[in-house]
Amino acid sequence: METLRLEFQPNIKAKILELLSSFSSDELIIVQEDPFFDENKRKLDTAYAKLKSGTEKFYSIDEVDSILDKTFSEYDS
Repeated sequence: METLRLEFQPNIKAKILELLSSFSSDELIIVQEDPFFDENKRKLDTAYAKLKSGTEKFYSIDEVDSILDKTFSEYDS
């Protein structure tokens, strides 16, 4: 199968779905897109740009473990 992303005005959604419903489930599957796709894509693009530019800070497993221990101990009373 192939995937095609459509962008359309909300007022024609019913017409598009009516047309697409004429196909069988073997021919066409309608997949609801993640409503946060654009926001998530923007966040990933930003993180990737930082990674490529070398401005992103990396931590080892031991460093993360230490940071988490310190953070949790601050809230332990």
